[in-house]
Amino acid sequence: MPSVAEAGIRIAIDRGGTFCDFWAQVPGHENDLVFKLLSVCPDEYEDAPTEGIRQILEKATGVEIPKGTPLDLTPVESIRMGTTVATNALLERKGERTALLITRGFRDLLIIGNQARPKLFDLSVRKLDRLYETVVEVDERVTAEGFSEDPEPKPIHIDSDPALVEGLTGEPLRILKKPDLESVRQDLQKLWDQGFRSLAVALMHSYNFPDHELAIGELAKEMGFKVSLSSQLQSMIKIVPRAQSAVADAYLSPITETYLEGFRRSFKGELLDDHANKLLLSQSHGGLVKFTEFTGLRAILSGPAGGVIGYAKTCYDPAEGTPVLGFDMGGTSTDVSRYGGTLEHVFESTTAEVSIQSPQLDVNTVAAGGGSILFWSNGLFKVGPESAGAFPGPACYGNGGPLTITDANYFLGRILPDYFPRKLDFERVQKEFLKLTEVVNAEKHGDDKLSPEEVAMGFIEVANATMARPIRSLSEGRGFETASHNLASFGGAGGQHAVAIARHLGIRRVLIHRLSSILSAFGMALADVVVEKQEPESAAYGPDSSARIQERLKVLSERAGLDLQAQGIPTHRIEHEHFLNMRYRGSDTALMIPEPTDGDFAAAFVERHHREFGFSQPRDILVDDVRVRSVGKAMDVPISNPFEQLKDSDSFPVNDPSTAKATRKVYFGSTGWTDAAIFHINAMPKHSKIKGPAVAIDETQTIIIEDDSEAIVLDEHLILDIVSTKNKVIGTDDVDPIQLSVFGHRFMSVAEQMGRTLQKTSISTNIKERLDYSCAVFSAAGGLVANAPHIPGHLGSMSTAIRYQADKYRGHHADIGGILAGSMPPNSTELWQEGAAIESFKMVKEGVFDEEGLVEELYVKPGKFPGCSGTRTLKDNIADLKAAVAANNRGIHLIQALVREYTWPVVRFYMEAIQRNAEEAVRSLLKTFSKRFEGHPLQAVDYLDDGTALALKVIINGEDGSAKFDFTGTGPEAFNNLNTPPAVMFSGIIYCLRCMISSEIPLNQGCLAPIEVYCPPNTILSPSLKAATVGSNVETSQRIVDLIFKAFRAAAASQGTCNNLTFGYGGTDEHGNVTKGFGYYETIAGGAGAGPTWDGQSGVHTNVTNTRITDPETFEKRYPVLLREFSIRRGSGGKGLRRGGDGCVRDIELRHPMQVSILSERRVIPPYGMAGGGEGGRGVNLWHRIDPVDGTTRTISLGGKATTEMNTGDRIVIMTPGGGAYGPDPNPEKEFIPAEEAEVKHTNGKFVNGGAVFRANGSVAEREAMGASN
Repeated sequence: MPSVAEAGIRIAIDRGGTFCDFWAQVPGHENDLVFKLLSVCPDEYEDAPTEGIRQILEKATGVEIPKGTPLDLTPVESIRMGTTVATNALLERKGERTALLITRGFRDLLIIGNQARPKLFDLSVRKLDRLYETVVEVDERVTAEGFSEDPEPKPIHIDSDPALVEGLTGEPLRILKKPDLESVRQDLQKLWDQGFRSLAVALMHSYNFPDHELAIGELAKEMGFKVSLSSQLQSMIKIVPRAQSAVADAYLSPITETYLEGFRRSFKGELLDDHANKLLLSQSHGGLVKFTEFTGLRAILSGPAGGVIGYAKTCYDPAEGTPVLGFDMGGTSTDVSRYGGTLEHVFESTTAEVSIQSPQLDVNTVAAGGGSILFWSNGLFKVGPESAGAFPGPACYGNGGPLTITDANYFLGRILPDYFPRKLDFERVQKEFLKLTEVVNAEKHGDDKLSPEEVAMGFIEVANATMARPIRSLSEGRGFETASHNLASFGGAGGQHAVAIARHLGIRRVLIHRLSSILSAFGMALADVVVEKQEPESAAYGPDSSARIQERLKVLSERAGLDLQAQGIPTHRIEHEHFLNMRYRGSDTALMIPEPTDGDFAAAFVERHHREFGFSQPRDILVDDVRVRSVGKAMDVPISNPFEQLKDSDSFPVNDPSTAKATRKVYFGSTGWTDAAIFHINAMPKHSKIKGPAVAIDETQTIIIEDDSEAIVLDEHLILDIVSTKNKVIGTDDVDPIQLSVFGHRFMSVAEQMGRTLQKTSISTNIKERLDYSCAVFSAAGGLVANAPHIPGHLGSMSTAIRYQADKYRGHHADIGGILAGSMPPNSTELWQEGAAIESFKMVKEGVFDEEGLVEELYVKPGKFPGCSGTRTLKDNIADLKAAVAANNRGIHLIQALVREYTWPVVRFYMEAIQRNAEEAVRSLLKTFSKRFEGHPLQAVDYLDDGTALALKVIINGEDGSAKFDFTGTGPEAFNNLNTPPAVMFSGIIYCLRCMISSEIPLNQGCLAPIEVYCPPNTILSPSLKAATVGSNVETSQRIVDLIFKAFRAAAASQGTCNNLTFGYGGTDEHGNVTKGFGYYETIAGGAGAGPTWDGQSGVHTNVTNTRITDPETFEKRYPVLLREFSIRRGSGGKGLRRGGDGCVRDIELRHPMQVSILSERRVIPPYGMAGGGEGGRGVNLWHRIDPVDGTTRTISLGGKATTEMNTGDRIVIMTPGGGAYGPDPNPEKEFIPAEEAEVKHTNGKFVNGGAVFRANGSVAEREAMGASN
C-alpha cells in the first residue's frame, strides 16, 4: 500500500440529492476509485462527502481511520466538489431570513416581476413563496440622462450640471436624490432588532452607478450584516433579475457558508493552514473556485455543471468536430445541454421562479425522469411533471408509490433487479399495470385491446417524445440541426432511453463514458478554476471605441489574474478569454461574443447573429457589457479519445452472444419480448462490437442496445450506433392512444420550430422579443391541430385566418399605420383609423415575395385616409412578414419529414384524431357541468364601462356533452373601438374551457367542435366590417372571459382590462410633414379573481393576456420617462372568504413633451365578486398636470379612454383594478391585511396555495415562458 508520504491524491465529489458520487486518483493505484454513498444516512455518518474522503484515505494509505476523526489532508493534492446545498435550499425555501433594501417606489417590484403569470391556464395563478421576508425602501434616486430611442440625440455635457455624473459605461446619469445614511442606519437597526442578519441591496441604475449601493453596503457591514449588493454580483442592466439575484445570494450564501464551516471542521487545521487552496467548489458557470469565494448565487447549478464539463471533455473531439448534446436523466428530471467546442452560457435564467442574473451553463431541466408518474388522462398517455420522489418512490420500491417510468422499465425487463441498489417488488408493479391496462382498454376507442406490456412501452415512448422536444428546441434555438449532433448520455437512467431518444432526434450516434453514472463528479476533476469579471459598457462598436474597450478588457484580465494567483494558480497556467455582449441598435437581443482570432468582434457578431437569427442588419452594433473569463487550467487527468479509436472500428470483431454473461427476456417496441444477451461492461473485450438487441450493465447503470443499433466497446467509452432506420408501420383503423400521445408531441414540435424560425428571422421587438405571434399546424380542412406558443388571443383567429386567407380585423405588428403611433388609438370609431386593413393579399407568387404590393397595402393605402399615416415601421413589417414566410417553409419541411417517416394517411389520420381527443375532453367537462347544475341553463350578464351589455346563456346537452353559447341580449355595435370579431369570442371560449378542464389537453379546433355559438348580427360581438376593433383583443376579450367564468361560476372577475398605455411623439402631420420620433406601448397588470380554493394573486396579468412589462431600468434608458412608482395597489382586491388580488400603481413622469393615450376598462363597472364575495376596486387613470404659467399641479381624471398632449414634468398615474373575492367575508370587521404585507411562510417548495409541482429551467423553458407571455 502507498504510504502517507506519497502525496498527490486527487478527489472529486458530486453531492446530489439522493447519492453522493466519488472519483479519486491515487498514486500507485492502477485504477481510479469510483463509488457512491447515500447523500443522507444519519445512522452511518454525519456528512457524506466527509465519509467518502475518509474511505478514500483509508484505501490510499492502508491505515484505518475511525469515523469522526479529523482527517489529515497532507497526502491530498485537491478536493473538488459540487453540491446541491444551495439548490435544495432554493427549491425547498429553506434559506436565511433575508431583508431587501430597494429604491423608494419599488417595494413590490419583485412581487410583480415581469407581471406574467407562470402557468397560462391556471386560474389560481399559483406562485412559489418569495425569498425575502421584509422590504425597506431607500429614499434615493438615480436615472438615465438622455434616452436611446431619441431620433436626434444631442451631446450632454456633464460639467454643465452638478446633478450629472458619469456612469461606469461613460453615459451620463442624473442623481435626483442621495440616500440619507443616518435614516438608512435607523432602518437597519430595526432590522437587526427583528433578528435579520442577511441583506440584499438593489437600487435603480446601480449597475452603472454603484456608489449608493456601496455606501449602504459599507454601513450595513459595519453593523454586522452579511450583505449582497446587486451591482457587485452582476453589473448588468435590468433591476428585476439583478435584485432577484441579490436576494437569492443573501438567502443562500449563509446556508452554503454554514455547510462549508461544518465540512471544514472534518479536517485537521480546518483548511485554514497550508491546505486552504485544496478545496475547490464547482460553480454554475462550470468553473471551480476556492471554497472561501464560493457564493450561494453561483452554487445553484453546482452539480449539473460538472456533468457538462464531464461530457465536454470526454465526448467531444475538436479535430473530429461533431457537436454533442448532453442527456442526463435522473430520478426526478432530465438535464439537457449542448457543447460544440465552447461552453454555452446564459446570463439571465429562472430557477424555482427566481430570476437569476449571473453566468450559468445553459442546462435545461425537463420534467421527465425515472420517478416521473404515469397518467392516463383524457384518452392520452402522460408522463410527469409530478414525481414519486425518494419516498414513497416508484411502485417497485414497495412503499405504496405510484407507477413511474422506472416501473415501466422494470416491468419490461429493462432494469435488472440483481444490479439495482435496492430490492424491487415485481408483483406490485405487475398488479398496477394490469389495473391501469383495464382502465385504458375500457376508455379507448376501437376493438383492439392493449396488453400491459404495450401500455408500459407506450409510456416509455411518450417519455422519450417528451424529452426529445426540449433537446430539439435547444439545438434549433442555437441555429443548429439536431441530427448533426452526437448524443452523450449519462446519469443513472439515461442508458435505458438513449438510443430511443437519439432515434427521435435523427441522431445516429450515442456516446456513453465508462464513468457516465458519476460523470458530474468526474467532470469536476477535469474542470478549470475560473474567475469571471464583467462590467457594463455603452458604446457603438467601431474604430472610435474599440481601443478603449480593449483597454477595459486588459484591466479586467489583470484583476482576474490576481484573483487566480491568490487561489494558488501559477501564472503559466492562467489563460484569459475576452467577451463582448453585443446587440443591434433598437434590439433587446444581445449575444455574448468571444474574441475571435482576428480580433474582429463586429464580424463575429454579424456571423453569429446571422446563424442564430437568419439575417444581419445595417445598424450600429452596440456593446452592453465587457466580460473576462480567466481560467486556471485543470489538473492533468488522462482522457481517452474515442474518435481516434473509432477510426479502426470497421475491423472490430462482433461479440458472440454465447459469450454473454446471461440472456434475459426484454420487451422491445418493435419485436415484443426478445431474448437479449446481457454483457457486463467491464468484462467486454475492448475494441469489439455487440449487435442489438442486448443489454450492457455494470454496478450503477443499465444500457439498452436496441435491435436497430450496435455497441462498440472502446477503452473508456461505449459507443451506440443506430445502424438502420425504418418507417413506422401504424394502422389507421383505430386510434392508438400511444401514437396519439406521441403525435401530439410531434405536432407541437413542428409548431415550436416554426415559431423559433419566425423569432430568428423577424426584426421587430414585438415579434422577436415579446414573441407576440403564434405558429400553428392545420389539417387539410383548415382545423387547428397544434399551436405554439399558446397565446390564448390567437387560438380562435388562427383557423379563421386559414379558412378565409386573412384575419380582416386584427394585426400583430407594432405599427400598421392609422391616426396614432402604435396603431392603438383609444378613441377610434372607424376601422381605417386603426391602420392597414388587409382582407386578402398574396405575398408570394411563384416564389417571388411581392414587396411592392406590401408597401401599397401597409404604407400607401392607410396614409390616404384623413389624419392617418401609413405604417411607421415599414422595414420591420416587411422583414417580419418575410420571417413568417420562412416559418411556413420550415413547417412544410417538418411536416414532409413526418410524412416520410409515417406516410401521409397516418399523419392525416392522427391530425384528425388529436382534434377528436380535445373534443372528447371538452364534452366530458360539459357533461360534468350539466350534472352540477342539474341541466339548468347557465346565464350571466356584465356591462362595459359605456353601459353596453354582454350577455351569455349556455345550454348544455348532458347526454352528448355539446353546448350552445348564446350571446343574445348583447348590446349593439359601439361607437368606439371595443367592437369584437367572432374570432376573439372563439378564443375566449377555448381559453375558458381549457382553464376549467384544469389538466393538459391538446389545444386545437376540437375544443370548439361540441360548441355552437350564436351571436346576433350587428352587435358589439358581431360588428360590421368597417367597425373599429383595436380594443377588442385587449379589452373586450378580457370581459368575454369574465362573462363566461361568471356563467359557469368558476371564479370571481379578474381586473378585466389590459390597461393599454401608449406614449411617443413624431409622425406625419396633416400637411405630409414627417417628424422623427418614437412610440411606446405597454399593458399593465392588475388583480386576479379569487376562486373556491384560492386567493386572487396581485400584480399579475390575467385571462387571455400575459404580456411582460419592460424592466424599469431599460424603460428609463430607452425612453424620456422617470418611473416614480411601480407597486401593489393595496386594498384594491375584493374582500371575502377568498380575497381578490390587488391591482398595481404605475406612476410615470414625462421628461419630454409627448402624446399620451390610455385605453382601459373597469373604470366604471367594478370586477364582480362570486358567491357573496366583494367586488374588486375600480381602476383610476390620473394626469398630474403642471401649469405652464404658475407651476402649480392639477390632478385630472382621464377616465377610461383618452389621448392628450402632456408636457415635461407631467405625470400619468395608472391605478389598475383589483380582482373580485369569492365567498362572503367571515370577519367583515377584522382589519384587512393584503397578502403582500403578510409574513412570508416557507412552504418547503410548495406553492403559496399548496401543492408541489416541477418547474423547468434553462433557455428552452425561458423561451417557452416568453412565448406564453402575450
